[in-house]
Amino acid sequence: MLINPANRLYITLREKIFAALDADAVNSLTIEQLREQLKTAIEVMVDRERLQAPPLLRAEFVTRLVDEIKGLGPLQPLIDDNAVSDIMVNGPNCVYIERAGKLTRTDIAFINEEQLLGIAKRIAAKVGRRVDESQPMCDARLPDGSRVNITIPPITIDGTSISIRKFSRDNIGLDQLVGFGAMSPPMATLLKIASTCRLNILISGGTGSGKTTLLNAMSQHISPSERIITIEDAAELRLQQPHVVRMETRIASIENTGAITQRELVINSLRMRPDRIIIGECRGQEAFEMLQAMNTGHDGSMTTLHANTPRDAIGRLESMLMMAAPNLPLDAIRRNIANAVDIIVQVSRLHDGSRKVMAISEMMGIEGKNVVLEEIFHFEPSYDQRRPDGRITGNFVTTGLISRSRIKQKARFFDMEALLEETFTGPYQ
Repeated sequence: MLINPANRLYITLREKIFAALDADAVNSLTIEQLREQLKTAIEVMVDRERLQAPPLLRAEFVTRLVDEIKGLGPLQPLIDDNAVSDIMVNGPNCVYIERAGKLTRTDIAFINEEQLLGIAKRIAAKVGRRVDESQPMCDARLPDGSRVNITIPPITIDGTSISIRKFSRDNIGLDQLVGFGAMSPPMATLLKIASTCRLNILISGGTGSGKTTLLNAMSQHISPSERIITIEDAAELRLQQPHVVRMETRIASIENTGAITQRELVINSLRMRPDRIIIGECRGQEAFEMLQAMNTGHDGSMTTLHANTPRDAIGRLESMLMMAAPNLPLDAIRRNIANAVDIIVQVSRLHDGSRKVMAISEMMGIEGKNVVLEEIFHFEPSYDQRRPDGRITGNFVTTGLISRSRIKQKARFFDMEALLEETFTGPYQ
């Protein structure tokens, strides 16, 4: 527990105020109304008990109480800081953040484990989930769409762990990603064409590599006239189209009933007349239904998965399909993948913290028993020519499109062939 005098005083006031709070009344108040009532309560308590609390400290106490009652307590300033991309809580006295790709430890701390656990339970409850001894792990989300993972003792030995992956409040587009150095202008144009022309797209990458950010950016080029079904474990996609149905999985109740998996949601979505199906992340048997949908008229579907290279992504897909259909021959599984997926976009987070599109590869079909990939773009880093700030430099290079390209065929159908050809003959090449 924190023991400096200011925190001791805050804990004393906090306990008295919390003991007198009416939860229903508090929920009906706006933040400003709550702030005024807390300000009055603290003034009365400080004056009545003749406590040493100057005006600035009283104002700080009001802010801390508001953050704890209406927000995420000590974490609220980090949530409000747009420069912070990740928040990692490793127990009540250890909070790390990621800012500009760099991890640093903060001086933020919770009063005790009880306060931290209470905030964790509140995050889970707001999205209809629970975290307790019988269910010590939980995936949730904040109202702004930020992704949260919670793990509590006895799973985490040193106290409750909360990992928050924040997302920019701005809708980042492909052109902005070019400005960030994540890809070249021709790569952005190609991905715009691929999204508009209903190519089936798989985004592959590691944890924190920017898969969801790229998926959100590419989705901006889907026609507003299309009906889109999104399926996620914790809803974080923010599509701008008017006709979107968002679906989210559900964990089992305390009686171990009522769980709804991604696979069940994909199967159900096929009965909802979707033009496109977007799965936030393929990680299991739902991959089988996803590929079936791609092969049966729901072209333009998108998903992400964890893999280090496009070839690894195919291997992951094979494993998922074998989990869903163990009796299906490997040759049939590979044909399924080759027929369903059009392009694989590989993203990565480099050692300097920057995120880049490392490769864009096209699925060309089956040759012998192997799936054939044709690389269109890739990033060549120059590790020996780093910038003064330590950032990795490099070049995005292309091998060009081949004549039997699926992308070229789709671009011709959507009257975008001229733009596609210009992409590979323009001033950036």
